[in-house]
Amino acid sequence: MVKGLMGKRIVLGASRNTEEISRLIEKQGGVPIVRSLQGTVLLAEEVVEQDLKKIIQKGTDWAIFTTGIGTQTLLDIAEKRGMKQAFFYMLQQSQIASRGYKTLSTLKKLGLMPAAVDENGTTQSLIKSLDSFDFFGKRVMVQLHGEKAPALIAFLEERGANVSMILPYQHIPPETETVSKLCQELFEEKINAVCFTTAIQVRSLFDFAREKGFVEDLLVAFSKKILAVAVGKVTAEALSEEGIEELLVPKHERMGAMIVELSRYYRNH
Repeated sequence: MVKGLMGKRIVLGASRNTEEISRLIEKQGGVPIVRSLQGTVLLAEEVVEQDLKKIIQKGTDWAIFTTGIGTQTLLDIAEKRGMKQAFFYMLQQSQIASRGYKTLSTLKKLGLMPAAVDENGTTQSLIKSLDSFDFFGKRVMVQLHGEKAPALIAFLEERGANVSMILPYQHIPPETETVSKLCQELFEEKINAVCFTTAIQVRSLFDFAREKGFVEDLLVAFSKKILAVAVGKVTAEALSEEGIEELLVPKHERMGAMIVELSRYYRNH
C-alpha cells in the first residue's frame, strides 16, 4: 500500500504527544516538524478567587461553562478558598449552559442540569442553543477556556446581558522564534500541511500574524499549496473564523485519526 505522506513535510502545532504523532507521520512516510504554538497553561488562582468572590456576591441569572477542566477548576478553587457552598448554591439558583461533552459530564455529576447544551462542542452551536432565551438585563457568568470567546460575549451583550467573565486558566504565548520560523516556512512553501490540535494554536499563529501585519499572506499560503488540518470541530471553527476556507477535519476527533485522514487525502490528490 502506498504511504500517503511519502516525502510530505507535516507541521505539528501541538506541545503534547508530539513524539507519538511524529511516529505516526513517519510510518506514513512523512517528515514531522514540531512547531509548538501552545504555551504552558498557568493557573492564576488568586485572581480567580477575587473574580469568583465578586460573582458570588452579585449573584448570577446564568452560568455558562465552556470546558470540563474549567468547570472543575472553579469548583476546586471555591472549595480551597471556603466558597464551595456559596458557589454551588448560586449555580442551583441560576440557569446553566454547557459547551462540550466533558463540561456536560462534569455538571451532571454535580447534579446540575443545563437549560442549554450545544450539539457539537462548538461555540456557534452553543450560541444557537441560547438563541431562544431572553438575556436582557440578566447577569451572566461566562467561564472562559484559556482565551476570550468574542463571538459568545458579543452575542450576550447584543442581547442586553450584563456579562462577567472568569478565566480559571490561561495560556502563555508560544516562543516568538517558533511562530516566526513557521510563518517563514509557510510563505516559502517549505511545508505541505499544518496540523492544529487546539483552537489556541490557531489563535497564537494568527495573533502573531496580525501583530506583524501579514494575515493576508498567511491566508494566501493556506489557500495555495499548504493544507490546514484540524483535529476536531472546535479547532476547525477557529480556523474558519480566521478566514481559512479549505481545511481537513477527521470524522473521529483523535490525533491518530487526523494523521490517517491526512494520509488518505494525499493518496487521493
